[in-house]
Amino acid sequence: MTQYLYPQNLKATANLWLWSLKDFCILGIAALLSVVILVQLRIIVPAAVTLCYGFLTIRMDDTTVLDFIRYAVRYFISTQQEYHWR
Repeated sequence: MTQYLYPQNLKATANLWLWSLKDFCILGIAALLSVVILVQLRIIVPAAVTLCYGFLTIRMDDTTVLDFIRYAVRYFISTQQEYHWR
């Protein structure tokens, strides 16, 4: 009997280690550019931005740190909260 290891009904997003495949590709390209900029120009800012993006896009249980921050900003700052005093 052959068993295939497909994502759930082929609807789940593709993940590679702790990141989605899209975020992993972005991180790979950004890391490569950051290393080139660091070696050639001695500027560390792109490497720091790449590391921050890497941390913010770690995916656990289909939620990232960046998603959690977006939800918190939307809940606490940008949406109207309704309070009913009795």
